[in-house]
Amino acid sequence: MSRSTAVNVQTFINEHPFSPFQWLVFFMCFIIVLLDGFDTAAIGFIAPSLIGEWGISKPALAPVLSAALFGLACGALGSGPLSDRLGRRVMLLGSVLLFGVACLGSAFSTSIDQLTTLRFITGVGLGAAMPNAVTMMGEYCPDRRRATVINLMFCGFPLGAAFGGFLAAWMIPHFGWRSVLMLGGVTPLVLMILLLAKMPESVRYMVANNKPVERIRAALSRISGGAVQAGAFTMTETAPQTGGKGLAVVLSRSYIIGSVMLWLAYFMGLVIFYASINWMPVLLKDAGLTPQRATLISALFPLGGVGAVLCGVLMDRFNANRIIAACYALTAVSVYFIGQAVGNVGALVFIVFVAGVLMNTAQSSMPALAAAFYPTEGRGSGVAWMLGIGRFGGIAGSFLVAELTRRHFSFGAIFATVAAAGLLSCVALLIKQAARPHVATTNTSKAESFGH
Repeated sequence: MSRSTAVNVQTFINEHPFSPFQWLVFFMCFIIVLLDGFDTAAIGFIAPSLIGEWGISKPALAPVLSAALFGLACGALGSGPLSDRLGRRVMLLGSVLLFGVACLGSAFSTSIDQLTTLRFITGVGLGAAMPNAVTMMGEYCPDRRRATVINLMFCGFPLGAAFGGFLAAWMIPHFGWRSVLMLGGVTPLVLMILLLAKMPESVRYMVANNKPVERIRAALSRISGGAVQAGAFTMTETAPQTGGKGLAVVLSRSYIIGSVMLWLAYFMGLVIFYASINWMPVLLKDAGLTPQRATLISALFPLGGVGAVLCGVLMDRFNANRIIAACYALTAVSVYFIGQAVGNVGALVFIVFVAGVLMNTAQSSMPALAAAFYPTEGRGSGVAWMLGIGRFGGIAGSFLVAELTRRHFSFGAIFATVAAAGLLSCVALLIKQAARPHVATTNTSKAESFGH
């Protein structure tokens, strides 16, 4: 390869083995997503302790349970357009710093109002971190493995949430509820050191935004030394081009139906996730289980996210919309059965785990679906807005169960109501597929190319 050779960055990534440098990017993004899961779920696990220490009622918990979710939505909606403008790296660094400091601060709260405010700020940081981690990883992946790798990375979220449950069950009796938040704050601040030293900018972002050739060459040469000889870089987009950038792409005529269906599916999925993770410890305790057993059974629900890796492999081979739609339909059935199993602890443990596998497989696969759907100019905004608008589903899920308990719905009736959201997610993805079966073309003559 001579210095005059122009290298297509995605072809370069596709043709080389997944390098130690790409695994390092994966590891850093995985830890960010793991911490997001841990910090987001932490409040549900400390909720019973807050009721005891501050003497508040269950409905009064709704604002503090959902404060981080409002923050997550705001952080995601704001960070997507900023990511397409400023870059993936700077958004990741800023968001990890913000949620680390805010989570650490929330450990020292002296009132429910103070904790609610700090949970909101924590949420803003978490909301900005997640979509940028997905976008960064997607832009360093070979096409044939993108869904598998992103789903593997996204397993960090349910694993972090489950890990939080098991840790909380042990830490709260020994060190008090504040220790859980302290751990959730200190860890991302330690991670910042690694990110500052090793996290690169996305090569696709750099080419699309005409960044210096030297920076692109330096990043690609960490994948393979062959890039050192390249004199210029190009990028081919297989997704349809709109001529816009950021939100203009997401809301364009080519993408609007797909965008709205992604939002609806992710929204309804998070109705189920947060209704379950925030309220299951309290509902199981009310159903007669000990607090520790209720926490441990609840922690099985997010643990099920490991099924997403298999789903990622299937998405890379078959129709991704239909694969995830099937997962949501099965989620609806299994969540309904949680409500029917309360008298039998063995059956409850089994069905909570199965529901968790299905729910988290579907939900964890959505970012990879969004990352594949949008072109580089709109990918940051597209992924972030799906995650951001979806977060309002988490808020809706928390308030839905609060309202159902206020109306004295039975345990079974609460879960039957929540299960309906899974059917709506399934329908949304089937509409997305029918309206615009977006299949990337490999014919580069039809694809738009970016020179550099």
